[in-house]
Amino acid sequence: MTRAPARPRLFFSFRSPYSWLTVRRLLATVPTAFADLDWFPYWDPDARTAEALATRGAEFHYVQMSRAKHLYLLMDTKRLVQREGVPMAWPIDVDPHWEVPHLGWLAARRAGRAAPFYAEVVAARWERGENICDPGVVARCAERAGLDPALVTGAVDDPQLRAEGADCLERAYLDDIFGIPYLKWGRHRFWGLDRLDAFLELWRPDPAAAEVAVPAAGNGSGATATVAAGSAPTAAWDAVRLPDRAEAIIASGGYDTDTTGGCG
Repeated sequence: MTRAPARPRLFFSFRSPYSWLTVRRLLATVPTAFADLDWFPYWDPDARTAEALATRGAEFHYVQMSRAKHLYLLMDTKRLVQREGVPMAWPIDVDPHWEVPHLGWLAARRAGRAAPFYAEVVAARWERGENICDPGVVARCAERAGLDPALVTGAVDDPQLRAEGADCLERAYLDDIFGIPYLKWGRHRFWGLDRLDAFLELWRPDPAAAEVAVPAAGNGSGATATVAAGSAPTAAWDAVRLPDRAEAIIASGGYDTDTTGGCG
């Protein structure tokens, strides 16, 4: 008798543009994904989280990015959002504290508001270019998601949520997660945006599906647009407010300074 695989695991990061785009497509295809998959936030830990991981014998499988790969990521993300027709404002990260949004998401999940809080955070970061490591920004996301802002911004000082966060990162270590986004279902593994379709075909095969409804960008109204597989780009390059000199972002350490989460 063959045992069915366990529930799929999704490892995501608010930091990664590839995670944002992958989850966006996943939710458009499987609106019940928050209930159907086990979600694990993944981020570059602060000293306190790193110490908790070290006591468990856990570490990261992530390999640091080269400068060349950073520059490629900037251009590749612009190309992808142009193809998807998604408006985007590129965020600039300076001394980010990634526990703020990721532990905040765990607090939102504990309160039964994981999905709306997730939606508010990605909209703040990727549609408006806001600093989601700023407690004030996260507080506004929490309020819009129907949460007590203090509950969410206080997650960084909550010992139980700290431990839960360490559990998530330890799970990533045990599952050999080396990049984000990452889907794991039993022995099957899928890394990156371009493997999402392969995951869906295996997990929920539907050969008749020729079109995918994707969320309409911008206002969070829940409206969708139907996009045929392999459809041509629908937005101009100018829709993405990418700085003229991507090199300047790398030089200033503004985007991804060789740490977890920037790699798809």
